[in-house]
Amino acid sequence: MAKEPNATRTPDASETAVTTTPKSGESTPDERSEQASKLVDRFAVWSGVAGLLPIPVVDLVAVAGLQLQMLRRISQVYEVPFSENRGKALITSLVGAMIPTSSGLGMADALKAIPVVGTLISACVTPVLAAGATYAIGRVFIQHFASGGNLLDFNPPDYKEFLKGQKDMWMKRSSTDASHPAPAAHPETSTGAPASS
Repeated sequence: MAKEPNATRTPDASETAVTTTPKSGESTPDERSEQASKLVDRFAVWSGVAGLLPIPVVDLVAVAGLQLQMLRRISQVYEVPFSENRGKALITSLVGAMIPTSSGLGMADALKAIPVVGTLISACVTPVLAAGATYAIGRVFIQHFASGGNLLDFNPPDYKEFLKGQKDMWMKRSSTDASHPAPAAHPETSTGAPASS
């Protein structure tokens, strides 16, 4: 079958694709910070969900895995080379710097061994501590990478005060979210019944 000389060829997707997002090397510091902050928020929520796992130790392994994946993703945002072994060591040392939180997380996890009551108490405490620790770790690495650091020059004791501030901010944020529930769909009267128009 012969081609018509005036036939127009439709370009394929690779010829017409337009890049709408800049390459990661071209993103501004604010864009990187925003992208990394969204990652930290997402991983903090997932860590809280992992804290709900009812099996002792399994939840902590899941949280640690999420924290390591978060560090990998933040490293990608800031184009910092990532080493899994170095990442594990840094997260472990950072968690050690957060002794009250990490020991509280361990105690809450140990409560899961007590039938019913321990599981209920742990279900309330572990997710909050796991999410808070993940949030603080993420914010520390955003701060470190944004200032030009990498995994090799990270020193956890340098971030002790920053961690304390992040913990305070997380607690304030959590208490604010809890004290301001979502507005009701219908305004209610003092009797609890929907208001009439």
